[in-house]
Amino acid sequence: MIFFRNVSLAILLSILLVSALLVIYYKHESRLLFIELQKLERDLDAYEVEWGQLQLELTTLTEQNRIENVASEQLHLVMPLRENIIYLKP
Repeated sequence: MIFFRNVSLAILLSILLVSALLVIYYKHESRLLFIELQKLERDLDAYEVEWGQLQLELTTLTEQNRIENVASEQLHLVMPLRENIIYLKP
């Protein structure tokens, strides 16, 4: 009877020890995942800022006045006369 009691106690203690070690392990994994999540959120914020800057730059680069200025100053293009313009219907 005492033998079975000691065996049962040993089994319960080993289960307790294993469960305690698993709690420690998963808590550590949880912290590592949380740290990675925070890093990814910082990266996402940086990408969103960069996206906003690129959108602003795109808007600036595609403004009609800028396109006309680049065409006339750098490419030396001129607007054709009205009678030389041909309109095509799709």
